[in-house]
Amino acid sequence: AVITGAASGIGLAVAEKLAGIGMKVCLSDINEAALEKAAATVRKSASAAGDVIHVPADVGKAEDAARLKDCAYAAFGEVAFLMNNAGIGGSGGTMFGDPDRWRRILDVNLWGVINGVLAFAPAMLAQGTACAIANTGSKQGITCPPGETAYNVSKAGVKVVTEALSHEL
Repeated sequence: AVITGAASGIGLAVAEKLAGIGMKVCLSDINEAALEKAAATVRKSASAAGDVIHVPADVGKAEDAARLKDCAYAAFGEVAFLMNNAGIGGSGGTMFGDPDRWRRILDVNLWGVINGVLAFAPAMLAQGTACAIANTGSKQGITCPPGETAYNVSKAGVKVVTEALSHEL
C-alpha cells in the first residue's frame, strides 16, 4: 500500500490498519520529521520492520509522485492499494484570497491526486493483479459552502477525477 499525507490523520490511521493486517506500507508526506515519527509508529503494527518504508514527497510535483512510485516498486515489487490522501486547507483560499495560496491548495489537493494516478495507475494495471486506488475527497467538494473556495474547488475536482478514473477503468 502507498499512502500520501500519511504523517497524520486519516492517512496515518489507514497506514496503521493496513500494516496491522499484514500489508507492506509506504508512507509519504511532505513533512519529513512527522513522516519519520509516523513510520516508527506504523512499524509497531507491522509484521516486520522492513514492511514499512517512508518517502518524503510533495505530491503537487509530478516528479515527486514518480519518485514515490519508483521507491514503492523498488521496495515491494507491486502496489495493491494507492491512497491519494495528501491535502491542505486553511485560510487564504477565498475567491479573492491570495493567488499563491490558491495555487498551493490546488497543487496539493487536486494535482496531488492527478499526479498520483498518472504515476501509479499504469504500473498497477500492468501488474495484472487486483488493486485499488482511493482518492480522499471531502463533503465540501459536493456541498461547496461559502468561505474556503479554493479548498472546495480542489475537492470538487478530486470528485470529478475519481469519477473519470472509475469510468476509464
